[in-house]
Amino acid sequence: MKMLDIEAVQAFVLVADLKSFTRAAEAMASTQSAVSLKIKRLEDNLGRRLLERTPRLVRLSAEGQSFLAAARNLVAAHQSAVGVFVAEQRRLVVGISHHIVGAELANLLKRINGSDPGLVIELRIDTSRDLLAAFDERQLDAIIVLRHDPRRRDGEVLFTEEFAWMGSPDFAAGAPLRLATQAEPCSVRSMAVRALDEAAVPWSEVFVGGGVATIGAAISAGLAVAALARRVSPAGTIDLGPRLGLPPLPGRDVIFYSRVSDARGRAGLRALAAAFRSMASRAAAA
Repeated sequence: MKMLDIEAVQAFVLVADLKSFTRAAEAMASTQSAVSLKIKRLEDNLGRRLLERTPRLVRLSAEGQSFLAAARNLVAAHQSAVGVFVAEQRRLVVGISHHIVGAELANLLKRINGSDPGLVIELRIDTSRDLLAAFDERQLDAIIVLRHDPRRRDGEVLFTEEFAWMGSPDFAAGAPLRLATQAEPCSVRSMAVRALDEAAVPWSEVFVGGGVATIGAAISAGLAVAALARRVSPAGTIDLGPRLGLPPLPGRDVIFYSRVSDARGRAGLRALAAAFRSMASRAAAA
């Protein structure tokens, strides 16, 4: 009977989920070449090609699709067996900016749970400004936020979020431009208003949201346009900037801050950061 290397199987599952050898290596605190070698040995052991590799894309082969469910079960069983000897749960209090959280939140949480089922995540969604203040006051273990102060250079840049003037395809343009925003002092609101004012585009704030979800509902209903990250904008909305002659919006760095030092906590946060990077890469390639 063939014996499978559990780390190789775990590497395969991570690459399948994250669509990237680089992101899988990050989640495993390993290197891309080491992950690639593990999966190559797994394929040789099974006598099956599990992944199709191209310079820009990693995807499952037909045999990889067939193996994936069993591979997940094997990794989960291994984690359960190891977890028998883990006496305590590990709680992490993590904050994520509402401008960054999109429809893939469930997949992000699944990715963390897959790395350590005994990890308890207390998640707080808020503005980047408030989360950064809470982190500095040691109320949060880690945060993922938009860069708030360009003079502050600590933290790790995960990726650059692309913003656009998002709205419904049937949005009826007029003057002044009908705008949906967050309440002040939201930095994205400031960015949007500054861009419009510098381009001498008249605007009127017609909707003030209590989070990106509410702004998304307003633009989906055709009430207004909003400066939103393309990745988190509601399905069916489009970039109306070119059609309406609106000024381009700058990208914003997404920054990861952490004060976690124990191996277990760091592993869970690595999985979260890798999932965010993978999500952003897929959105940029779409």
